[in-house]
Amino acid sequence: MDRRTFIHSALVAGASIAGSRIASGPAALLEARQSTPRRKFRLNYAPHFGMFQELAGADLVAQLEFMAAEGFTALEDNGMRERSVEEQERIGKTLARLNMRMGVFVAHTIDWKSPSLTLPDAARRDAFLKQITESVEIARRVNATWMTVVPGHIDGRLHIDFQMANAVETLERAAAILEPHKLVMVLEPLNTLRNHPGMFLTTIPQAYLVCKAVGSPSCKILYDLYHQQITEGNLIPNIDAAWEEIAYFQVGDNPGRKEPGTGEINYRNVFKHIHGKGYTGIVGMEHGNAAQGRAGERAVIDAYMAADGGT
Repeated sequence: MDRRTFIHSALVAGASIAGSRIASGPAALLEARQSTPRRKFRLNYAPHFGMFQELAGADLVAQLEFMAAEGFTALEDNGMRERSVEEQERIGKTLARLNMRMGVFVAHTIDWKSPSLTLPDAARRDAFLKQITESVEIARRVNATWMTVVPGHIDGRLHIDFQMANAVETLERAAAILEPHKLVMVLEPLNTLRNHPGMFLTTIPQAYLVCKAVGSPSCKILYDLYHQQITEGNLIPNIDAAWEEIAYFQVGDNPGRKEPGTGEINYRNVFKHIHGKGYTGIVGMEHGNAAQGRAGERAVIDAYMAADGGT
């Protein structure tokens, strides 16, 4: 499952937000309320809409209430930019009421097939910066701090160092837009071996280099452990090496990109490590469910309890 699939799934899951909260059914809300005192995670995990739809119902407010009752303290929604202003405002108000934080949303249209930020193309740069400016207002509506930026595809006919310089210049301009609002774009390196062949930003050291070159508190790293397990492994040492530039984590086990415990990554050790370093940011649950239905959704919650080591 790639990022485009996640965005589509989240939007489909949210199609009924304009309807009544009763649409989710009293049984789902009762289950959420009854589960309130059961757990407290050590880290701030952020599910996405649709992840618990069988347990909570289709309505987004009911899903947020269910997440909060299960101990989750944040939300992640890649497709927030595609939602209506009314949806965004309702999500923001609900998050505030539930004392939940907003995780990342994708700040711009990602070009998956052709170069964009790596080119010396004024029109493409201006289009990107316009979307970053628009995302400032979206962040205000949902009280977000972080937004995902993917620099796009490589250009096979332009030296990689020129592409790096082009990307850094554009990101410097984007950071200048975000800094006055204390917002942060998080750059996500993606794996090219399975999901996203041909992308420019692929490794943590490369993302670290870009962030150092931009030199702004509004340009940091989104460390997606699923992507980096495929690309380079060495997860904990790379976390330590890049720590001062990491602002956000996302997870998914490998192979399969499902919940922790379904693949090869020792998430219990990874979570223990970042918790021990004092991380208080958000850990986005950007993965699918290994099993379908209510039992599969409950298994996701149980997997995070087992990996987190909370109470």
